Formats: sequence, C-alpha cells, structure tokens
Amino acid sequence: MHDARRRFLKFVGAAAAAVLVTLSGHGAWSQTTRTIKIIVPVPPGGGMDFLVRLLAEQIGRTQSVTILIESRPGAGGRIATEAVSRLAPDGSTVLIQSPSFVIDSHVRKVNYDPLAGFEPICKLVEAPNVIAVNSASPYHTLAELVNAARSKPGDITMASIGPASYQHVAIETLKRTSKMDLTFVPFPGSAPTVNALLGEHVTSLLAAYANLAEQIDAGKLRALAAAAQTRIGALPSVPTVAEAGYKEAALDNWFGALAPAKTAKETLSQLADWFASALQVPEVEAKLVAQGLYPVGMCGADFGALLRKQYDEFGRAIREANIGAQ
Repeated sequence: MHDARRRFLKFVGAAAAAVLVTLSGHGAWSQTTRTIKIIVPVPPGGGMDFLVRLLAEQIGRTQSVTILIESRPGAGGRIATEAVSRLAPDGSTVLIQSPSFVIDSHVRKVNYDPLAGFEPICKLVEAPNVIAVNSASPYHTLAELVNAARSKPGDITMASIGPASYQHVAIETLKRTSKMDLTFVPFPGSAPTVNALLGEHVTSLLAAYANLAEQIDAGKLRALAAAAQTRIGALPSVPTVAEAGYKEAALDNWFGALAPAKTAKETLSQLADWFASALQVPEVEAKLVAQGLYPVGMCGADFGALLRKQYDEFGRAIREANIGAQ
C-alpha cells in the first residue's frame, strides 16, 4: 500500500447530483466523441463521489469521451445497481460499488445477480478499516483481543455501523475464522461508533481508518490491526488482519467499477486501462491518500475472483450468524 503523507481531510462537496465532465484525446470505441455515464450509488460529497470525479478529470487529459457522473442513492445502493443491471451492455454505463454489492443478495431479495449480472472492470481503491481499542485498553494486539473473547464468551464487544452492513458482516467473518465469541454492537454511523469507544462503552470497533486517524494520532485510540490487503502507510507498525494470523477473514473494504453483463471484452479492457492509468498518476494518488483512499488498480479477472471470494465468504458468515435484513 502506498505511504500516506497527510492525515485524513474531510471532503466537503457542494457538487450537484450530476456533473458533466468533457474529456479530450483519443478514445477506444469510435472516432466521434462518446458519452459514458458513471453511476454512483451514494449522495454527492463522500469518498466514493470524490474518487469518481478525480478519476474522470484525470482520464480527460488523454481520452476523447464525455463522462456524465450521476448520483443515484437509495436502498443502500440497490436502486442504482438494479438499474444498471438492466441496461444494454454497450459500454456506455459504469457502476461504482463497494463490498455491499456482494452482501445484499445474501440478506434480502434483490432483482439482480451480483456475479452473473455484471462484468468486473477494476477494484479501484481500498478504503481500509481498522480494528481499534481505547488507549486505556489492556489489549495491545489483535491476538490478545481474540484470546480475551475466547476466554470470556460474549463479554468482549466490537462496535461498527450496522446491522447487516459490510462492517457487521466483516466482524462475523473474523469471529468465524478466529473462533472467538464477541458481541457485535451496532451504531447508525461512524461518529457515534467512535464516541462509544472513546467513552469506553465498548471494548473495540471496526471502522474506516479515515474516521479514526485523528484519534489514533492523538493517542486516544490504539490500532490493533488493519483490515486491508497490505499495511496502511500511515500505520507501518500495525499489522494487517492476515498478518495477525487470520488470513481467511475477508475484511478489506474497496470501491470498484463494474459494467452490465456481456459488455464486450475490448470495451472492458479499454475502461480498465483508463482507470488503472489514472490511479498511477502521483498527483491523483496523493489526493486519494489524503482522503483515506489507497489506489489498487486490480482489474479484469483478478477483480472478478475477488468478488467471487468475498461473495462466498461473506455468504457463509451471514448464514452462520443468521444475519437478516433490518
């Protein structure tokens, strides 16, 4: 993972729900200007929206295409996902998603198949989560927390956004793979989750590093493990969950791009190349890292394999924990 040089800076967006970005250069489909719509399933102003706008601007320096960025929030992203699943596979629409994409069909009825109904383009960035405790906690490693949860079944608590959220399912995945018994405590948002840990009302939490960076830097919270593929640059001494001994725990959080099923391979390859190339630009990387987003650029079959892996692992955790839609 790339080094983080700045703290998380909260992105405040005054953007409208849709923005038209005109790009110049050479495209892959035709010699005439083409329009591509990128559907963002969340309101403007957050990390996913920031990512899309930044990449669109960068791609515009070399490609001949017009990008319409459309925010279509609602139902936890399912409204946008269902709409894109019904579109023609002509390369004109890209959907941005997160791990909730492979969770929703396990906990509620949806009118699309997350695997058969879409083609993977790229896993664009990781938005890593961290398992943390209060600085006054006696636990200094994830192993210590796990052992405590094994020896005192149900007494150790872990908070996150939930229920039936990505974080909730990730915690259940960790419980299953580590064979520990802790109590999940749901909160409606990141701020109350962090406040609960600061007030020592819960033992631990799983939350986005971007939302914890200030409290960790101030010494109020202690990071035990990074829920990501690689270590967080700003926390080089904090091991990943896999490094801590739990390789099967599928906890990494990401934002990725998909297209409707049966989109031509040549079109998918061109889109993947545009996204991956934009992520490699140092200025783009720096701006993303400042938002707690770490470029990955895992494209094509590799991203497809990750989707399948997380779909299976999250599904198993959901069934064993009997998680249902709320």
